[in-house]
Amino acid sequence: MSPVRHKILILYTGGTIGMVKDPKKDTFIPFNFQHLLDQIPEISAMECEVECDSLDHPIDSSDMKPEHWARLAKRIQKDYDRYDGFVILHGSDTMAYTASALSFMIKNLSKPVVLTGSQLPIGVPRSDARENLLTSIEIAIAKKADGSAVVPEVCVYFEYDLYRGNRTHKISAEDFEAFTSINCPPLATVGVNIKYNHSRIQASGLDPLNVHTEWCNDVGILSVFPGMTPSFVSSVLNNPEIKGFIIRSFGSGNAPTDPWFLEKIEKVVQRGIPIANISQCIGGNVELGKYEASKAMLEAGVISGSDMTLEAGLTKMMHLLAQDLSLEAFKKQYESNLRGELTDSPF
Repeated sequence: MSPVRHKILILYTGGTIGMVKDPKKDTFIPFNFQHLLDQIPEISAMECEVECDSLDHPIDSSDMKPEHWARLAKRIQKDYDRYDGFVILHGSDTMAYTASALSFMIKNLSKPVVLTGSQLPIGVPRSDARENLLTSIEIAIAKKADGSAVVPEVCVYFEYDLYRGNRTHKISAEDFEAFTSINCPPLATVGVNIKYNHSRIQASGLDPLNVHTEWCNDVGILSVFPGMTPSFVSSVLNNPEIKGFIIRSFGSGNAPTDPWFLEKIEKVVQRGIPIANISQCIGGNVELGKYEASKAMLEAGVISGSDMTLEAGLTKMMHLLAQDLSLEAFKKQYESNLRGELTDSPF
């Protein structure tokens, strides 16, 4: 009996991984993914059929926007029954944002959606692109004995580690180990074999796939810093167009205790606008009220971001604001674990 041929759809959005060197021009040009097997013949030895497509105009990931997230989610929804898994090739700069956004947009996922990219183009010696792509495909076709997907999640694969997508954060612009996930261990580590951390991987969705593509972009981020002035804070918090704010706090959720600062926070919450607290630290947890420097914010109605990354906290806010929730309902949803983006009982 011949082995089962799984089907994988590769979606190219742009980024370094999709570049090869043009020997005539001595420059890097976009890779023709219709000829993928010619460039990476190892794929033909895998037990899968690979189809490729790309955005009409591949973009630098710095130009990634919610409308691109919606296009990716809609494409996955459209072809969900045709493929066993999906691999998204993406620039590394905003990959964590896209992975987080897709995790909230796609509910009841039962198939892998693996984002990957590279630090060097696929046509360069020592490039990490080949390994990242081949392993991402292998993860996307991995099945359990019952035929269900091993990793039915939106995830990021980069340099021998598979991370939950909404737990990732880019930490290096030049190292091959460009990403980390401090508050959530890898879903798999890759060496000679792929070792899956099955206890960490979320179960397949039992209900039908549900995709939400509505977003509210009217959000703002205020990073606190020593010496910030009332006029600066007012210029951020008094913007009448903004419907939700994230405060990037110190340590476990701390911020200045100056009366003027707390008064401005209170006025925003009183207007029915949610403010979430996300730590500037990439590891650890926001614990409002643990220190005096965060107790007043808790009393003012600031919402805890727990151990979410900024990328997850921001995209989650944009996702929830589009649902026209009351402030109380928003707070309940934001502080709840929707897609594995936060730890239910951290630390």
